[in-house]
Amino acid sequence: QVQLVESGGGLVQPGGSLRLSCAASGSIRAIYDMGWYRQAPGKEREQVASISGGGSTNYVDSVKGRFTISRDNVMNTAYLQMNSLKPEDTAVYFCYMDVMTPWGTRGKYWGQGTQVTVSQ
Repeated sequence: QVQLVESGGGLVQPGGSLRLSCAASGSIRAIYDMGWYRQAPGKEREQVASISGGGSTNYVDSVKGRFTISRDNVMNTAYLQMNSLKPEDTAVYFCYMDVMTPWGTRGKYWGQGTQVTVSQ
């Protein structure tokens, strides 16, 4: 079994910064892609950023130049550094990881979600 635990959300003023973390634990042989989605009230969930096992990154256009995704393969942790935050970044942020277990099964696992609110 694999568990993902997120931390780092909160309330920040426009222009501020937050750093989200997502730590995986449990029965893990390897982790491939890691990433973050977000869902704002009344909107569909959108993928914000992803990072491959080799370190290649992708971002949705609206966060390019402001958000940076990174990973620590020793600690099985993903990070999302969010700078120059805007009110439209307000959402619940969910991390995910593509995990191979010691038994050879592979699946996508999700964090519990963390609220990010950007407001005066």
